[in-house]
Amino acid sequence: MKRFLDLADFSREDVLELIALAQRLEAHPEPSALAGKILGLIFFNPSLRTLASFQVGMQRLGGSSFVITPGQGTWQLETRLGAVMDGAAAEHVREGLPVLASYADAIGIRAFAEGKDLQDDVSEARFSAMAEVIDKPLINMESAVNHPCQALADWKTLEELAVPARGKFVLSWAYHPRITPLAVPAATLHMAAQRGMEVVVARPDGFALPQEIMDKAHAAAAASGGSVSETSDRHAALKGAQVLYAKEWGCTAPYGDAAADAAQRAQFKDWQVNESWFSHSAEECKFMHCLPVRRNVAVADHVLDGPRSVVLQQAHNRLPAQMAVLHRLLARSASTY
Repeated sequence: MKRFLDLADFSREDVLELIALAQRLEAHPEPSALAGKILGLIFFNPSLRTLASFQVGMQRLGGSSFVITPGQGTWQLETRLGAVMDGAAAEHVREGLPVLASYADAIGIRAFAEGKDLQDDVSEARFSAMAEVIDKPLINMESAVNHPCQALADWKTLEELAVPARGKFVLSWAYHPRITPLAVPAATLHMAAQRGMEVVVARPDGFALPQEIMDKAHAAAAASGGSVSETSDRHAALKGAQVLYAKEWGCTAPYGDAAADAAQRAQFKDWQVNESWFSHSAEECKFMHCLPVRRNVAVADHVLDGPRSVVLQQAHNRLPAQMAVLHRLLARSASTY
């Protein structure tokens, strides 16, 4: 494995093998597997779980890491191609990233969507431009419309919970006072479809995921024997569901228009997940969210703190899942998974 950019780059069997490796490393970390290896972590956007879990993962495997947050203790990096650099950025990623890659054995990049041009974000233009100048193993730590590290950890969580591969999985929009990215909903949708589940996207009018993201999920479902549908009727969506995965995301109708987005989402404050949502789901329906989450805005306390919530288990699984990715990218011997 040379790069970990998208679960769609791997077969369902490949993903299950990665999860098996994650389970093995969780129990037996192999503290010398990555001895002498260095991981460079570049965060254009904030992080808690991703940053901490990658640093800890490298340490548990015997390696080390360095962290760059452009503009905070380092030069601010320009990401736009063809930019006239007469503003705050003193250095361009086309020079900065190859230099950082030369210091490391692998690079991880987190760069959220700019949220201005939907097609530009869906095409991953910004992340792809940075990936082109890196000749080392590369990890997508969240891009404009993808978060494969979160998706891999979530798949591992579903396996641990023994959620049926053909079970019903509801990805639901949840209220948030601000625009949030499409990366996690897009990655989550594809993950559940690739696993072979009956996937339903529940979202209010105006918050449909982009057609390119839906088409990708439909293709994954067709290959795995699953299905994908969408609806604005959340009660119908949740009927018989084994999993409710809540996530906030921005309005895709007036994409990039903050005022129009705010006016649209203000109508849907009742899309706060509370226990009444589960009245038509399977009795043991689990609740998932990638975190961070705004309590009593997106999700009620009693759901997050209740017995159906597995959000902390998901968060923990970021560590072993990423250890598996690092092991596959950097371990001297690939004889075992």
